[in-house]
Amino acid sequence: MLLVRLGRAGEPERDERERDERGAGAFRLPLPAAVLLAAGAGAILDGGFPDRSWWVLAPLGVLLMFVALLGRRPAPALLVGMVAGLSFWLIHISWITLYLGPVPWLALGGLEAIFFGVGLWLIAVVLNRGPRAWPTRWGRLGLVPLVVAGLWTAREAISAVWPYGGFAWGRVAISQSESPFAGLVAWVGMSGLSFLIVWLSALALQLLREVGWGALARWTVLTASVALLLVVPAVPIAQSGEARIAAVQGASDAGLFAQYSPGQILADHTSATLPLVGQPVDFVVWPENGSDIDPTRSQDAANVLDYVSRAMMAPLITGTITYRDGKYYNTSLLWKAGEGVTALYDKVHPVPFAEYMPDRAFWRPFAPELIDLISRDYQLGTQPNVFDVNGILAGIAICFDIADDQLVHQMIDSGATVILAQTNNADFGHTDESVQQLAIARLRAIEAGRTVVNISTVGTSAIIAPDGHTMDSLPTWVPGSMVQTVPLSTTRTPAMAAGRGIEWLVSGLGLAGLVFCLLFAPSAPREARRRAAEAAARPVNAERTRTNRVRA
Repeated sequence: MLLVRLGRAGEPERDERERDERGAGAFRLPLPAAVLLAAGAGAILDGGFPDRSWWVLAPLGVLLMFVALLGRRPAPALLVGMVAGLSFWLIHISWITLYLGPVPWLALGGLEAIFFGVGLWLIAVVLNRGPRAWPTRWGRLGLVPLVVAGLWTAREAISAVWPYGGFAWGRVAISQSESPFAGLVAWVGMSGLSFLIVWLSALALQLLREVGWGALARWTVLTASVALLLVVPAVPIAQSGEARIAAVQGASDAGLFAQYSPGQILADHTSATLPLVGQPVDFVVWPENGSDIDPTRSQDAANVLDYVSRAMMAPLITGTITYRDGKYYNTSLLWKAGEGVTALYDKVHPVPFAEYMPDRAFWRPFAPELIDLISRDYQLGTQPNVFDVNGILAGIAICFDIADDQLVHQMIDSGATVILAQTNNADFGHTDESVQQLAIARLRAIEAGRTVVNISTVGTSAIIAPDGHTMDSLPTWVPGSMVQTVPLSTTRTPAMAAGRGIEWLVSGLGLAGLVFCLLFAPSAPREARRRAAEAAARPVNAERTRTNRVRA
């Protein structure tokens, strides 16, 4: 009789387990509906980024992409992922078309969509096999979201550095620059913040799939997870000093194809600086391309910089294009009156297909007129990205450099106490590009625990405190200046101390979980055959149970 009771008691437990497993993997949209959902999800994800900055849409867009992947086999999953990627990227970087037209827009958007599609394809494997690889409820809720978020982060990390130095734009973390989650970046860095936001999306999906669990329990787990991230305290930043900085925006149309007289941009920034004469400052910052004439080769331009530095009684940091040893560089100069250039930094991360043409001979046959627009190739810089400005160590980032994790870590490792982000957004008019870049600068301020002076030729320009709040800003396409006494700091945040370790850790977790699913979780057809065999065996097992009961 004991054997009979154990058998009967085990059947409801098994049925409940199988019901949970089916609920965790049974949902699947028709493919046309999944494709449409993926396209909409890409647009929703973009809505979480500036200019809208409806940050809550970012995790929602990610969640909807995951819903579209449920039950998808490899080829359809790749299609769904590509559609989601194209939808997001073609909206997100539409500013490229303003001057360059549709070809670079489609090329870059298509390349990023390939990365996106492959990443979501791998995530689909985990979403569909994960519940069988970790069949307990806490396995599905605890491990599947971690692996999914790890794979997403790995995809972002790879596309940020490859090919041609990568394109570190559109990371989910950037959508959170003004959200309550922004402070987490000081603990875990940009990749870690992306991981946490995607983890919340994946956890929400898995909770929706737990049909055998009550709604109250599922909402409790999700709410507690969000609250856990929100109650993490801000990293304390110790102030080591202060500096009074003047940042000048000349409102100069310094775009690649702009028509202006030689010296006009230099004159614009000089004119915007002169009203500050008499104000005590430690140094003056002009943006990338703040001087359109190289003062190392033009005595007239050198005389102007001498005049500005002498009038302000402070060093001047300005961007210009230098020509040395037969090569062009996008350079930031530290200029002192009577001394000239005392330090220089060449942009380490010039933008491929804009500031230089990689593999020109290979790409030219595809679009010769477009390729020939890039008439000179800027070289990759090799100098340290920190200036010693009369004892103040200032990290220098020229435009796209601010999006490069490694360069930010290098300047903090070299002792930078403030970050100067010089940029030229004139090529992008009034589009979202400048505010997307400002969002990156804001997160860098929090991540590094440093004041960031984001100064542009045309805007968006702002001075951002180490806690992420805006100390000062300028309207776009209007000449002006910002003069602020800003805090300096030598604090190393946990994100800076960890370096790229967090990115490697969570990416490795995602890849290891993917391998585990491929090796130890049966595919959906194999699982269906197993269930069919079990169903066919149940009448036989029932007959044996009745026989045992009679014997007992």
